[in-house]
Amino acid sequence: MFDTNATTGHPAEYIARRSNTIGEMFLKRVERDTERPAFYFKANGEWQVVTWTDFHERASAIASHLLGLGLRLGDKVCMVGGTGPAWCYCDVGGQLAGAVTLGAYPTLTPKQLAYILDHADTKVAFVEGLEEIQKILARRDELTKLDQVVVWNTAGAEGLMRAHDWLVPFEEVLRTPIDRAGIEARVSAVDPESTAIIVYTSGTTGPPKGAMISHANIMAVMRNQDEAFSIDEGDVGLSFLPMAHVAERVLAFYGRINTGMATYFASSIAKVLDEVIEVRPTIFGSVPRIFEKAYAKIMSTVEQAPPAKQRIFRWAERVGREAVRLWQAGKPVPLSLKLRHKIADRLVFSKLRAVFGGRVRYFITGAAPIAPEILGFFWAAGFPIYEMYGMTESTVITHANVPGHVKLGSVGRPMGIVEDRIAEDGEILIRSKVVFQGYYKNPEATATTIVDGWLHTGDVGKKDEDGFVYILDRKKHIIITAGGKNLTPANIENEIKASDPLISQAHAHGDKRAYLVALITIGAAEAVDWARQRGMVDPATAEKHIKTLTENPLARSADLQSLMERVTQDPDVQKRVVAAVRRGNEALSRVETIKKIHILDREFSVEQDELTPTLKIKRKNIETKFKETFDRLYEDDGFGLVVMTA
Repeated sequence: MFDTNATTGHPAEYIARRSNTIGEMFLKRVERDTERPAFYFKANGEWQVVTWTDFHERASAIASHLLGLGLRLGDKVCMVGGTGPAWCYCDVGGQLAGAVTLGAYPTLTPKQLAYILDHADTKVAFVEGLEEIQKILARRDELTKLDQVVVWNTAGAEGLMRAHDWLVPFEEVLRTPIDRAGIEARVSAVDPESTAIIVYTSGTTGPPKGAMISHANIMAVMRNQDEAFSIDEGDVGLSFLPMAHVAERVLAFYGRINTGMATYFASSIAKVLDEVIEVRPTIFGSVPRIFEKAYAKIMSTVEQAPPAKQRIFRWAERVGREAVRLWQAGKPVPLSLKLRHKIADRLVFSKLRAVFGGRVRYFITGAAPIAPEILGFFWAAGFPIYEMYGMTESTVITHANVPGHVKLGSVGRPMGIVEDRIAEDGEILIRSKVVFQGYYKNPEATATTIVDGWLHTGDVGKKDEDGFVYILDRKKHIIITAGGKNLTPANIENEIKASDPLISQAHAHGDKRAYLVALITIGAAEAVDWARQRGMVDPATAEKHIKTLTENPLARSADLQSLMERVTQDPDVQKRVVAAVRRGNEALSRVETIKKIHILDREFSVEQDELTPTLKIKRKNIETKFKETFDRLYEDDGFGLVVMTA
């Protein structure tokens, strides 16, 4: 009744099983499938097909251009732009030239982008257009190793293209005569144990780290891909997630090269739900946020429906959830319930599935947890959503719920090539051929992440008697948004605190949320000085407070606390803090920005177990203590930066 997936055709051939590198895998796929579709993209409102031969010609032109520049084996090439054909051509072109390829999110600030390009020793960058050019120009003097920037879309940048000879139009690169002998020699020279890609991922503190993933790591995933999800030649997907993320890059893109499965590239994120109806994919992977949005939209629509339709929906929901409950408990579903579920499906659930095209065999989600209540509803409605688990450092996937073996709320069992165990402190440890090589130029971080061959994931979890793993917490408190983006709160908080000396602490919150909010505290000494300047306290009292704070920075008398409350409620203080947060946001990428704030009427304290003795924030305690405050910040779904003091 549940967890069954009809096939769509003949099983795909997994080319990785006779390949050792990404470049070799691609060439064998082209040789096998020649004129079969590799992917589709929309132009002038119509879907255009790109065959494997077309793909090969464009990637080969790019590889030949790179070889012509003198690119050496292992040199770095970076793609900065949206998900689409150009990203794929350039990634594979780099691989055919023997380069190490990496991606960067187009939402990065100039400072963040420059850091990645410079840290990775990038020789050539392929970028989307004018916006990325301007970011690089803002930091061009720092990028001494960057020789050339190839621009996919030069519209609006014509003047800059003429002014800088290191800027090259993509069309010009695609006209490069193909050096087939040079490509063949370079692909043959690539060591399978060498680094294939670098994926930059946020750590707990400091700048992002570059995870080095080898060809052998990727081939290990590809060769065992069907252990999780068996792909047929007739399967088709819809691609829209960022290519800079390891899931879309390895499991989706390289996975399609491995299996020959075609995909459609969505025109934009905004058009995904429209185009999914046109494409009617059989495989649909996404971060939990899109399912959460769909669930919220369904429930909102039901609430506005006529009473009779509401009753039918609620009846169908009860029937479906009861069937799911019995299935998950390992109990038989009575015939009467099966019949009612079929009626519920015909009246309600089949219409919901039509929103995703009506023929999805696998819905795959990961990167962040999804509420069991939402999962239960979708399974009841015939949406087989399989949660999986992995991380950049484990080449994307180590655990998965798979057909025939599903426990809602878990991330599934380890793949066959993965050995896992739970450490004494609850941390999930991984040992496998998929464990990455280490962090680029960061042996210290590598040594603390891979210990005695075991990858320390930073996630706290538990295993049940059947080997299913449940994620309980983030050991190091990295924020994972509802969109699946990993964010480092320390970096965000430091930018906010640095924006105004009035701010003593900032605590960013947004795990499993659609956007970030923050708790802000005002420094006691700064609050006293503010109050003195504005006549809120007499000079003698102010001096007394300052003297006490100088002697004991943690001292908080009742009089000082009363003054702090008045200062934090001052409209001018609130305006200043809002302005400061906006300035801090300017140094952050869009997904890192703080959308709403609550100004606390006091500072965090050691006494209330909010700070360590060395004045470091106890993140888990803050999250627990101020849960209602955070919830209130999300009650209004507006996205303007607001201040809340009560």
